[in-house]
Parts: sequence; C-alpha cells; structure tokens
Amino acid sequence: MNSIAVGVDIAKQVFQVHYVEPETGEIVNRPIKRARFLEHFANRACCLIGMEACSGAHHWARQLVKMGHEVKLMPAEFVKAFNIRNKNDAADARAIWLAVQQPGKAVAVKTETQQAMLALHRMRQQLIKFRTMQINNLRGLLTEYGEVMAKSRAALDRAIPAVLERVAERLPAVVIDTLREQWAGLTKLDEQIAQIERRMRAWKKEDQAVKAISEIPGVGLLTATAAVAMMGDPKAFSSGREFAAWAGLVPRQTGSGGKVNLHGISKRGDTYLRTLLIHGARSVLEHSKEPGPWVEQMIKRRPKNVVIVALANKIARTIWAVLAHDRRHQKNYVSVRPAEAVCGL
Repeated sequence: MNSIAVGVDIAKQVFQVHYVEPETGEIVNRPIKRARFLEHFANRACCLIGMEACSGAHHWARQLVKMGHEVKLMPAEFVKAFNIRNKNDAADARAIWLAVQQPGKAVAVKTETQQAMLALHRMRQQLIKFRTMQINNLRGLLTEYGEVMAKSRAALDRAIPAVLERVAERLPAVVIDTLREQWAGLTKLDEQIAQIERRMRAWKKEDQAVKAISEIPGVGLLTATAAVAMMGDPKAFSSGREFAAWAGLVPRQTGSGGKVNLHGISKRGDTYLRTLLIHGARSVLEHSKEPGPWVEQMIKRRPKNVVIVALANKIARTIWAVLAHDRRHQKNYVSVRPAEAVCGL
C-alpha cells in the first residue's frame, strides 16, 4: 500500500498541513499549532511528508523519521513552480503536497552534529563580516580628517597609533577614545574567530570523514568540515558530477531546437562552499609544485580562472568519491568502469 502524501508548510508558530484522506477522499488543508504538530502524526500510518528545506526543516524531519514516516525535503524553487495564483499558507501547503509526489532530487536530512558544524561556520563567517565592516568603518571615518591608510589589516594596525595621535590634537577626546575602543574590538573579534577554528580542528580529529577528505590537495580545515556538514548523506548524490552540479560548479545551459549553449558556472547551491572550493583550487594552482599533467595541459589552452573553476569541480567530485565509497584519497587513482558495465551484462 502506498504512503499517504502530506504537504507541510512550516513556520514559527502555526504549521499548515495539506493531504487527501484515502478512505473518504476529503481534502484536508488546515493549520496546526507548533506544540501539537508531532502529536498529529504520532498515531497515523506511514506517510510521505514533504517540506521545504528551510529554517527548522531538518529538525522536524528528524523527529518525523523517528516516528517511522518518510520525509522529503525539497528546495523552495522546486516547490514554487506548483504554487498557482495566491501566495498564502494554504496555497503553499498544497504546492508542497503536489511537489512531494513528483520525481525530483530531495535534500538530504542533516544530523544534529552536521548542523552544529554548520552553525560554527555561519558564526565564524558573521564575525569575519563584522571585522571587515569595522576595519572599513575606521578607515572611512579617519579619511574624513585627511588620514588615508592602506587597505590591509596589517597596514591599519601599523598606521593607526600614529594617526590617532595626530588627530587627537584636533578632535574631542570622546571621539578618540571611541576610535581606540573600536580598534581594540578588532582583537576581540580575532580571538573569537581563532577560538571557533580551534574547535573545528578538535572536531576534525574525531571525525573520520573530515580526516579522509583533508588529504585531498586543496581541501583544508574549512573546506573539509563545511563539505561534510553540507553534503549530509553522500549517497544522496548518484555521482560526483551530481555533487559538483549541486555546488554550482558546472556550466549554465540555455538552448532550444536541439542546440545547447554552455555559459559560465550556474552558481547554484551554497555560495560559501563553492567559494571555499574555488579558493582551494586557486591555492593548488599557485602553490603546488606538481599540480598534475591534467592541470598543466589545461593551463596551456584555457584562461587561468577557467582552470581554477575546473579544478574546483574536480576537487568536489573527489570529495564525493572519497566519502561515498568510504576509502582514502589516492593521488594517482584512475577510475575504471567495471567490465560488466562496459559489456552491458
């Protein structure tokens, strides 16, 4: 017997549920309070529950899976195609109910540990953003008084003591004290970022998957921990090519009438992970003594940035292969199709 399809539009306090009763054919589309959401599914037969992969979705998916239900998380853009006319909770739940019954790539449900590591990455990213904003704010404010400093953090630290002494003769003391406090705040942000990175290193020592992909050239601490956490279950992707496409490292396609045009990378997926992979590829290209014959041949016929993105694509596919097949990285490994597949047996 097939599972009943249920569309759930989650929110902060009130969830909207849409399904069709198999016995009576009644269309049910009603709100449920957050506190009674799990209770609604506790005594029901196994259901195929669809939800958008948004804030809180992974938590509710884990709870529903424990009850024996099947949960399918879907990208919001996939669900949007099924929302006709009005945009409200009832229409969204119906769109999710329609989308969950269609064949499509589901988002892997992440574990709490994986989400915890992603939380560290997001907090580190936010602190770096705050630090950059504060540095630019200091440089901009001092420029108003004719004090122009170089862009780097090291140049700021070298120049700002003398700059503050010069402007102290012309500005009120309250302003100078505030500028000194803002400059001192950069050190506190540095300490917070360093503390998060130390916690990531400690987690790296305990996680076998992170240790395995850290052996891949171009994959450092940040890329390894982010890739494992964002991927979820590596077997949710059928191939390394699919994972690279999910990360947005493949060409965007447009075409009609049988003619397909390839453009720049699609930039789909998570921007943060894609940025880490591209920076890792750039590091390999610039600092590796032996980048490999494949890279050396491509450099001769393609622009440098194209080679970097192509190498990032290859790194992403290697990450998937190591995790999906549960084996260590081998530098000169060549993938060979099984004889049965070649012969069609």
